[in-house]
Amino acid sequence: MSKFNELIEKYLIPTAGKLSASRILSVLRDAFMLSFPLTIVGSIAIVIMNLPYLNKVIGDNAVANLTQTLSILPAATMSIATLFVIIGIGYYLAKSYDVEPIFPAAISVAAFLVLTPLFVNGADGSIISDVIPLERLGAKGMFVGILAAFFATILYVYIVNKNWTIKMPNGVPPTVAKSFAALIPACLVLAVFLVIRTVFVFTPWGNIHDCIYNIIQMPLMHLGSGLIATLVAVFAIQILWFFGLHGQIIVNSVLGPIWNTLSLQNYEAGLSQLDLPNIVTKQFMETFGVGIGGTGMTLAVIVGILIIAKSKQLREVAKLAGPASIFNVNEPVIFGLPIVMNPTILIPWVLAPMVGITIAYLVMKFGIVPITTGVAVPWTVPIFFSGMLATNSLAGGLLQLVVLGVVLLIWTPFIKVMDVQAIKLEKEAAEKAKNRGNRFKKAKSETAGLEKVE
Repeated sequence: MSKFNELIEKYLIPTAGKLSASRILSVLRDAFMLSFPLTIVGSIAIVIMNLPYLNKVIGDNAVANLTQTLSILPAATMSIATLFVIIGIGYYLAKSYDVEPIFPAAISVAAFLVLTPLFVNGADGSIISDVIPLERLGAKGMFVGILAAFFATILYVYIVNKNWTIKMPNGVPPTVAKSFAALIPACLVLAVFLVIRTVFVFTPWGNIHDCIYNIIQMPLMHLGSGLIATLVAVFAIQILWFFGLHGQIIVNSVLGPIWNTLSLQNYEAGLSQLDLPNIVTKQFMETFGVGIGGTGMTLAVIVGILIIAKSKQLREVAKLAGPASIFNVNEPVIFGLPIVMNPTILIPWVLAPMVGITIAYLVMKFGIVPITTGVAVPWTVPIFFSGMLATNSLAGGLLQLVVLGVVLLIWTPFIKVMDVQAIKLEKEAAEKAKNRGNRFKKAKSETAGLEKVE
């Protein structure tokens, strides 16, 4: 165990620390969070449109009218999620360099559109020009959007720091002065992107979107959607948390863009009435991972302690942490048991979520439970309800309960060990307290005896 700890401390923790402090990964995480409330709005609309038996309650005509009214919300949010990510990257990256952030955010969007083919193929094979393809603003254009936003913003910051800007007299209003200051950087950035677009016209792909999608995005998504890669990610999250590092933030910073893109693919496939292509998505990882009591599925630990444990300490921790764990906030458990740096429970802490994720994956693989639809479900939604919302099926909620039961079985022998250890420590503490009390009484009686003699 000591050698294992040494290896982790020598190699994993420094690497994780560097990733956590990385400017690029921090910006990427914040950028995706910018789109979160908007995608939630679109997801709520989808959930309402797909409520079971809704037609029997309000009638088929009312459902059709409701769907027609609400369908604009997911189209205006989830279908163009790439744009929100681009704005977020441009804004937060420029802000990290202490550069006025709003202009790089807007220029990043323009740079992305310069790279985007502005036409679609009609049903009869004709080409319709001057149209922004919606698919390029969703999952298919996500990686191009990320790369374009980073490159455009870094180039903008470089030009600004070189003072290649127009400086206005002091009497000019600040807004006007800032606009003129951004003029030359904007021209140079967009000129560079125009050159890039022109170069890719002469490639076999015809544009950078198809090049990136086929060479980079598809292989990464294929890798990230596999069970092995998913289990490696879960293992890394659990190990990092064991050593007191926020595994979710670190791992999601790297794999979050892939999982989000996979979610968008499922959403777009659902809109087109196609089979959902991806089991592993952002919703899958959250619903059947964090959604079962928080990181490590620790709701099972709380349930197990309340059923099995007799230790006052463990039961008190479980009672205090229980309400928060219902909403998947489990720091009280992680630091209260504790789980951090506790070798006694390292095995179930790592093993249980990996087994749970494997069960969920295989059950969806064989078609027993529907795949997650791509609808964004807040990670704080309690167990069972989040499973239903994510899969648009009662089976998703039941699967969460099954996983919870399996995790509880894995944890049970270790909870018993913890309980025995805790009871032993409590008895020792009680004996020490009793002995201290006896010594105090003895000393007090002796003092009283001396006073009488005097």
